[in-house]
Amino acid sequence: MTESQRPSGEYPMYPSYGNGDAAYPPPPSYRPAQPITTGPGATVWPGGGADGHSGGGDDGYGDHHGLPQPAPQPPARGRRRVGRPVALLTAVAVAAAVVGGATATAIGQFTDSGSSGGGTSSAVSGTTVSQSSAGTVAGVAQAASPTIVEIGASSNAGESTGSGVIITSDGEIVTNNHVIAGASTIKVTLSTGKTYTAKVVGTDADKDLALIKLEGASGLKTATLGDSSSLKVGDQVVAIGSPEGLTGTVTSGIVSALNRDVTVAKDGDSGQGQQGGGRSDWPFEFGGQQFNGDTGDSTTTYKAIQTDASLNPGNSGGALINMNGEIIGINSAMYSASSSDGSNSAGAGSVGLGFAIPVNTLKADLDTLRSGNSS
Repeated sequence: MTESQRPSGEYPMYPSYGNGDAAYPPPPSYRPAQPITTGPGATVWPGGGADGHSGGGDDGYGDHHGLPQPAPQPPARGRRRVGRPVALLTAVAVAAAVVGGATATAIGQFTDSGSSGGGTSSAVSGTTVSQSSAGTVAGVAQAASPTIVEIGASSNAGESTGSGVIITSDGEIVTNNHVIAGASTIKVTLSTGKTYTAKVVGTDADKDLALIKLEGASGLKTATLGDSSSLKVGDQVVAIGSPEGLTGTVTSGIVSALNRDVTVAKDGDSGQGQQGGGRSDWPFEFGGQQFNGDTGDSTTTYKAIQTDASLNPGNSGGALINMNGEIIGINSAMYSASSSDGSNSAGAGSVGLGFAIPVNTLKADLDTLRSGNSS
């Protein structure tokens, strides 16, 4: 038996060989397992085995070549694996919502801008004023002018010129009683220049209103009657008529006052608005004084809208219109300073004191006028 030359208890000491595949020369097939402490209360064994032997691989150090590995934490890893997709999906959903909302807003803005612009203009409710020109004098004039006519009335006293408003497509026209009172012939000229003969349907001298009807007319554009009770002092208005025979003249101003007591003649003998054979002034009474000449013995008084929109002889019977294109008054009188003394008023003109019969007075009187009753 050969005695060992090695001292008892001594074992060969192996040099350090590096890590993993970089180790050279290759480690021995067996290496005593040593526990490694990674933290308080946590100990791992290399190679995955409790006895230090490799759980697999060809180098005897397991799959990780003997390197110490952190202890697996399945629950924590499981939560992270689930959490990441959920967080990702949540982020994607939020992003999609933001993008979708912005897209919807952009589409809505594009749609809105398209509805108010473009080649086809939509109408303001109850009017024919386009939205692109609503609230402008030009828009009101364009919409309402085709519904305003010039009236030429011939009588023994001469000829008078006034205006009227078309209220039905077959030619019913509202005007002032003093424009057609005593007329033997009535000619009406549309904004297109076409002329019709008209007959008197009914008159109400107490309210200075009259209804005439064109002969053989159809398909006419009609005015929209508004609500004069909603008027306020300071509201902007437009007046359209035929002053001095200038058909379709447009002026603008505001409502200066409401419920003014205005007195005008009940017949045509005083010559309101007359031209040619008669006078060219437009007499009325206000505040106990007479303006523009003598109103005569037969007069009527009504509550009127006062406006500073320029009115001149020939505007009588025309329309006072709000900024939605709705008729809110029938122009009936105006003050001309140069004719207040009753002298000839050839040089008379508007000084911003005009009056109109409220449209609600007209609407309440339409059935009476259509029945053919006259007063």
